[in-house]
Amino acid sequence: MPSYHPAYTSRNYDVYGPGSLRPVTAPIVGRHYRTGLPIEVGFREKHIAAVTELDMTPSTEHLPWLAPGLVDLQVNGGWGLDLNTAPLNPDTVLKLTRMLQNQGVTSFCPTLITNSSDRLAEAASAIAEAVRLNPDASGGIAGIHLEGPFLSPEDGPRGAHPRQHIVPPDWEAFSHWQEAAEGLIRIITLSPEWPNAASFIARCCESGILVSIGHTAATPEQIREAVAAGAVMSTHLGNGTHLSLPRHPNYLWEQLAADELYGCMIADGHHLPPSVLSVILRMKRNRAVLVSDAVSLSGMPPGSYRLHIGGDVVLTAEGRLHLAGQPQLLAGSAMMLPEQVGYLVEARLVCLADAWDCASVNPAGLLGLEQAAGLKEGAPADLVSFTMNGGKLSMMQCWKNGRLSPRSNE
Repeated sequence: MPSYHPAYTSRNYDVYGPGSLRPVTAPIVGRHYRTGLPIEVGFREKHIAAVTELDMTPSTEHLPWLAPGLVDLQVNGGWGLDLNTAPLNPDTVLKLTRMLQNQGVTSFCPTLITNSSDRLAEAASAIAEAVRLNPDASGGIAGIHLEGPFLSPEDGPRGAHPRQHIVPPDWEAFSHWQEAAEGLIRIITLSPEWPNAASFIARCCESGILVSIGHTAATPEQIREAVAAGAVMSTHLGNGTHLSLPRHPNYLWEQLAADELYGCMIADGHHLPPSVLSVILRMKRNRAVLVSDAVSLSGMPPGSYRLHIGGDVVLTAEGRLHLAGQPQLLAGSAMMLPEQVGYLVEARLVCLADAWDCASVNPAGLLGLEQAAGLKEGAPADLVSFTMNGGKLSMMQCWKNGRLSPRSNE
């Protein structure tokens, strides 16, 4: 029987310059995240050439788990990097892309929130420049998520989005931002409560833009009209809402009941209680999606900070980010996808395989990415190895298009 090395060792790759991804030249061994069986994964160029089950005895518990790369549809920042601080530097976008890969996130949507028209255009242009100039950024960025400014102006649903920049859907304005983004805007979150929302949604769909319902005070009828017009997703379902709602009907029930809508959720133990997460998971099944909605303080040590949106905030050791002096009010999300997968497993809401798919295969399917194929022959060589102790996931290595992330083995 040949001797196998778990995952990967430094002798298996060459360094292609500072910060660059490194090509794989030997098979990778670990446990398949869905079956638990030992497997060997081989790459050919940018795809998985083979996934072979191994006959290994006595125990495979020492092997890391192998799973498809994570896909995050909503990232505002992390590790002190903020996509919504002006002016946005393309280097910030690249750094964030590489930091996310070290968390196993091989594809993501940089998210721009409500701002002035000029600021949105400038930020979109900076992301486009990063994608145009750097292969790591172009490989990791699946498209821009524009969260606003076509949201509800009402307190509660509006969340932290600045009221002065909330406006009705406007195709001319959107086209301006899309031009600045060089066509990279892939998702737009809006509220269908505006009179012209349905026609705007239909036009987005005709242009290949995915429309998500969020930060809304829409009536159930307006939700149904949005779905009929082509809306396909709910942004952080259960958050960005009024503190109290009619028992029924209301916009949450309507979105839960719509089989056409993917349901995005933040499973950090703070934004939604386990019972609500359980309902979303059961209702949406393979259309349930984990998103980090991470802000710049994600990955930072606990302490007191000041945000340009939200002001003085506190990040607790448990990962809860709240307003200083008002601990009952959340100031954003500070937990990345691996921790959220672990939370779902530790809370016994779903098994590891299904939790992982909520953060990889399911969002990839929504975006129409090849990664939706999962971990099998012919799928993109976007792979993650990790260990798991209870609900704590520890990332070991990450491969994007068959190349090892530069800090994965350091």
